[in-house]
Amino acid sequence: MCLAIPGKIIEIYDENGLIMGKIDYSGTVNRACLAYVPEAQVGDYVIVHAGFAISLLNEQEAQKSLEAWDDVIDKLKEEGYQVESDPLSEKRKKEKK
Repeated sequence: MCLAIPGKIIEIYDENGLIMGKIDYSGTVNRACLAYVPEAQVGDYVIVHAGFAISLLNEQEAQKSLEAWDDVIDKLKEEGYQVESDPLSEKRKKEKK
């Protein structure tokens, strides 16, 4: 099972004939191959596995998933685990301010 955090495409470029993208995961930027989602555009959210974007999400779906991850992080903290994480969802980022 793959547990992935949605990332937002911030740049699309060609690398040796492959469509690649820079993906922003709430402030951490990595690159991924976009060959499996050729319709992807800058601003879209993707799920990445093993360096390949495997599905597209709209912003609403992505934010819902990020809120669920925020809930998991909160629960871990409640149970005494040391978790260093800023909020992932836009909703929680606004609440933190």
